[in-house]
Parts: sequence; C-alpha cells; structure tokens
Amino acid sequence: MAFLTKDKLFSKKWFTDYLLIIIGSFILAAGFVFFITPHKIVPGGVYGIAIVVHYMTEGVFHFWPDGFPIGLFGLILNIPLTFAGIKILGPKFGVKTIVGFVLTSVFIDGITFFREDGNAPLVDDILLSCVFGGVLIGFGLGLIFKSRATSGGSDIIAMIIAKYTKLQLGKLMIYVDSTIVLLGLFAFHDWHIPLYSWVVIYITGRAIDLTIEGADYNKALLIISNKHLEIRHKLLYDLERGGTYLKGEGMFTGEEKQIIYTVVSRREVAILEEFISKIDPDAFITIMDAKEILGEGFQNLNHKISGN
Repeated sequence: MAFLTKDKLFSKKWFTDYLLIIIGSFILAAGFVFFITPHKIVPGGVYGIAIVVHYMTEGVFHFWPDGFPIGLFGLILNIPLTFAGIKILGPKFGVKTIVGFVLTSVFIDGITFFREDGNAPLVDDILLSCVFGGVLIGFGLGLIFKSRATSGGSDIIAMIIAKYTKLQLGKLMIYVDSTIVLLGLFAFHDWHIPLYSWVVIYITGRAIDLTIEGADYNKALLIISNKHLEIRHKLLYDLERGGTYLKGEGMFTGEEKQIIYTVVSRREVAILEEFISKIDPDAFITIMDAKEILGEGFQNLNHKISGN
C-alpha cells in the first residue's frame, strides 16, 4: 500500500497523479456499470459486496427501486475500512487513495443514473462482458496504482489479517476476494456467477500488470558460445545493442565460459538466432520475457519514479 507522500501542491507530478486517479476511477466505474454489474458478476472487493447488496435490496426502498446504489454502498464500506486501516496499520493511506475510492463511487452511481436502464448490459454475452469488464477494471486500477494510490477496500482487510496472523499478504488478498465471490454464489444460487467472477479477477490482474509495467516486447537473453566475440560484434555494431559479459564455468568440463547477457526486441531475437545458428550451432541460448526494462537505452528509472 502507498505511504503518505509529500508531493508539491499544483506541481506537474501533482497534476499528473490526480489526472491518473480521475481517469482511472472513471474507467474502473465504466467497467462495472456496463459489463460487470448487469450480469451480477461479483469480482471481489467492496464493489463486489455492493453488487450483491444492490440486487438483494431490489424493491426494498421506494426511493431506490432498483436496489441500494452500488457506489454509495462501496463508499460506506470504504470509509470505515480506511479509518480502521489507519488506526491499526498506521498512516499508509494517503489523500490520493481516499480521492480514488470516492471518485469511483461517484462515477459508478453517476453513470448508472444517466443511463436509460442502469442495470442493462452493454452486451448480452456474459463471457465477452467478463473480458471487457476485467480489462477496463484492471486498466482503471492500474492507472490509480501508477499515481501511487491504492484501491483500499478488501486490500485493507487482508493487510489487517496479515498483521495478526503473519500469513502472506498476496494469499490473503486472494482468500478475501474469493470469500466475496462465494458470497455471490450464496446470494444468487447460481454456479455460473463465481466461475465468471474468477475469470474477471484473473483478467483484471493481468490488465493491472500490463498497465503498470507496459506491454514490453523486449527479451532478455543469456548466450553461452565459443564464438562470443563474433556475437559481441553482431550485438554492438549490427543491432546496436549493449550487453554484459558474465564469467561462468562448465559444470561437467570445468572449462571457463563467457556468458553474454543482453536485452533485444522480439524482431532482433530472430535475427540473432539465425546469426548464431550459422556461426555456432552448438551455442546455448536462454530467452526470457522481460516485463520491464529500466536503464540506459530503455525507460529512464528517474523518469518512471517522478512520473515524467
């Protein structure tokens, strides 16, 4: 969870962070209103609980005939959870986190209010709704996380439990969200709901990762070859890429090895593979996905941290 920060008021970073929160909250809300809520999907979190309450209270209140507003109920849950988190865990929840969940609640109820039928799905296909809903929710959350804010809600519950049980936070978050998913099963008595809900949770997680880390097409390579000088020349002068020599030793032969570590694009992987196959068919190459590359020739670390 994000710690309280001391961003300079009205600075470029301040404006950038709050713009990310506003856009992220709107996209997150749109994902719920257009794709998730109409199909009674319960993808964990406070808004998952709010969806259950919304449909269970349909027709109960004459001023809310469609049920208790999802955004309002999510806000009602988030406020005491945040105060509890501050009291038990310390001041880890900045103003940006509070702004994030308040805006999300306002956008959810605002978009629903201005729709002709607030509970009507944008598309009737549930699986398609799960995919697009998960992508929008994950993208929105990713933008909020990029501003160094958090989603609050069920994350705080997991953090409080982790403090007293010493269980891993990641697992606890899964347990908490899964419990909320099962709440949907007991409320609606439909096995399809938890299954679709877990699909949304998975897609949301992947979308968050892509939003924060970016869709990087680079590959990290470890190359062991007796023709390392030729490979070095190919990298430096043909592909205009750098690399690092690592000293190694053959486990069986005890022979000293020069290992090349480098990062190249997917297209350059194919070029390099073809080149190495011609000069040293016995070379050993390990190709790994590189989710995020920071440093010279790639994204600047200081720029990423500063948000510039």
